[in-house]
Amino acid sequence: MTTMNSARILIVGDVMLDRYWFGEVNRISPEAPVPVVRVERREERLGGAANVARNAATLGAQTGLLGVIGQDEAGAVVEGLLTDLGISSYLNRDPAISTIIKLRVIGRQQQLVRVDFEDAPTDTVLRDKLTQFNALIDNYDVIVLSDYAKGSLVNVADMISVGKKLGKRLLVDPKGDDFARYKGASILTPNRSELIRITGNWKSEEELTTKAQNLRRSLDLEALLLTRSEEGMTLYQENEVVNFPAVAREVYDVSGAGDTVIATLAVMLGNGVALAEAVRIANLAGGIVVGKLGTATVTREELAL
Repeated sequence: MTTMNSARILIVGDVMLDRYWFGEVNRISPEAPVPVVRVERREERLGGAANVARNAATLGAQTGLLGVIGQDEAGAVVEGLLTDLGISSYLNRDPAISTIIKLRVIGRQQQLVRVDFEDAPTDTVLRDKLTQFNALIDNYDVIVLSDYAKGSLVNVADMISVGKKLGKRLLVDPKGDDFARYKGASILTPNRSELIRITGNWKSEEELTTKAQNLRRSLDLEALLLTRSEEGMTLYQENEVVNFPAVAREVYDVSGAGDTVIATLAVMLGNGVALAEAVRIANLAGGIVVGKLGTATVTREELAL
């Protein structure tokens, strides 16, 4: 493959900070039947849409991130981590909210508890963000809309409409009960439970194919990529359905695997790789990342690119 650095990827969505506190568990609390964790090490990683950006940058793409953070210490940490990775930060600082934080406490290599801190961004900041999106989009080839249902993508339909007019590839990691707002995107990447919320359950592969293809057509998508954890992935296109078996050697932690999949897919498409081959590589990346603890990334070397 030619240089991987020709892809220009803009990620838009819910930006988070993932905090990990690692410690020893040697006793149960006298106050309640819970383990006492003595924290020995702390780690901070980019989460949500920022983890998608981190994955794209690790694969060598020119990466930009558009989102909202608070005017706080966690927001400053996010900015610092983006700078370290060479990601162009277009983050709006909203003084009315706190940066979204997911704090995971881990003892004996197991997640014991997760504590979430989050507020929805204000209307003014979201309006500014849409204006900024319109100004930035010309500089990027592939747009990833990373929806974690935290409020940053209320203008997603407008963003898709602008991107489509400009002939951009628009990849969406969807959330919620209504996919109509994603109409006109290029590729949607729901996981199994996200698709069930929209189409209802299925009893056979044939029924799943019918439901997936009906949804793809109704949303005017080029393709629908269903991620199915241990069952791998299925790519639904107009004239073809392709299954990609799972390649996980050992599943350790699935958090952030969807971020790795959509980021790898975006980078491959940004480098001119054909869709089915791009999905094959993204499937491989997903299989590697679930063997790592927490939100992690995959390198070009691991993918043998």
